[in-house]
Amino acid sequence: MVHGTHNAIEDDRNKDILIYINDAYFKRDEAKISVFDSGYLVGDGIWEALRLHNGVLVFIEDHLERLWTAAAAVGMKFPFSKKELTSIIWDVLNTNKMTDQVHVRVMITRGIKKTPSQDPRLTISGPNIVIIPEYKKASEVSKAKGISLFTSTVRRGSPDYLDPRLNCHSKLHEVQALIQAIEAGADEALMLDVNGFVSTCNATNFFMVKNQEVWTSTGQYCMNGITRGKVIEACEKYGIVCHQKNFSLFDVYGADEAFVTGTFGGLTPVNSIDGRSIGEQPYGHMTRRLSDLYNDLIHDYIKYAKQ
Repeated sequence: MVHGTHNAIEDDRNKDILIYINDAYFKRDEAKISVFDSGYLVGDGIWEALRLHNGVLVFIEDHLERLWTAAAAVGMKFPFSKKELTSIIWDVLNTNKMTDQVHVRVMITRGIKKTPSQDPRLTISGPNIVIIPEYKKASEVSKAKGISLFTSTVRRGSPDYLDPRLNCHSKLHEVQALIQAIEAGADEALMLDVNGFVSTCNATNFFMVKNQEVWTSTGQYCMNGITRGKVIEACEKYGIVCHQKNFSLFDVYGADEAFVTGTFGGLTPVNSIDGRSIGEQPYGHMTRRLSDLYNDLIHDYIKYAKQ
């Protein structure tokens, strides 16, 4: 089994899910899109991922705001509102009779091209929207074990050529970073920014703990993680010192704990980086505490949403 932050417990129900493509539903093995789609041709698309917990799409307002911000950044206009897209997502979930432990991937591309080309003026359709809902529960075994990271030579880009905060379909540099990590025997990649400071991982955001203080990057060169923001929010709420600052591998190798964050896995402990053990145990005290506080935020959100 592939080990990493996206390890999910196998669920046979996923064989029968219906996938949404432009107002129609398709079985998993029949879900297809044109080879002239902008996302396929040139990676011209954006995406968002949400979690359904106990009948509630958790932090959906934050996820939709990030999606709309991404659309504005790439000059893509949606033919629907946030309310209308929310309704579509719920229709997908209801059609599949899903209520809990579901991961929803929403992908929107600029549309169908007249001919293979980067030029957006050659797009001859409206945006293509694909929604894939899957039963996905994070593996507790993987979380307890923790993950290993390898520092890739592939850097997180500067905002003036591909802003790392943009959830776009152009992920080749992150794939390259992950391939380096896998070839080095690690589970995932740690990525530095253009100045050599620790930025983020290939698919998650990175945190370290030193002397009971939490450190994460400034946010200038890392993914605009919803879970990252919630962890910072939890630190502020409960008086845990959290620094958003520049720091290097020199600091990381001497960390007491480290963990990564993401919508699917929540908080996942890091037990080694570049072959160096981090901390005295796979799942450190601060990481556990913040994981509990993050789960409390989810529970509070669900409770408020159901009132």
